[in-house]
Amino acid sequence: MAKIPVQFRLNGSDRAAFTDAAENLLTTLRRGLNEFAPKYGCGQGTCGACTVLIDEEPQLACLTLAVACEGRHVETASGLADGPNLHALQVAFMDNFAAQCGFCTPGMLMAARALLDRNPNPSREDVIEAIAGNICRCTGYEPIISAILAAATARGQKRA
Repeated sequence: MAKIPVQFRLNGSDRAAFTDAAENLLTTLRRGLNEFAPKYGCGQGTCGACTVLIDEEPQLACLTLAVACEGRHVETASGLADGPNLHALQVAFMDNFAAQCGFCTPGMLMAARALLDRNPNPSREDVIEAIAGNICRCTGYEPIISAILAAATARGQKRA
């Protein structure tokens, strides 16, 4: 089967890869572009470990065809930091002990980033709804929820 070229913007940089027509974005990111932040969890779209932002909307990379990303903007947890400066969510996850084994963390961060971008002052219920598609087997979710709310507060204080 002939490979298909696909080009998109990944974490602010133009990237290109060759993919099969049926290859998912997760495989293209990990095997074709050495972008390992999104994790392979279930491969069925139920765990959220592979959550990325495509044109600022959370999407499951295991269910998204790579060719569907042609010309689009794809963001992973690797793109959150600005050089050595961590994103407010990354700092809050550390400060609130929200990353234990770390496997779900990239997906949680991206789901949280999408939430805070569209709602800078979310309620606890908003946070719970935003991360509902992401499974964590370590934290019991409370540290994650606390971290996202803390990041929202920190971002709000920076703007003031």
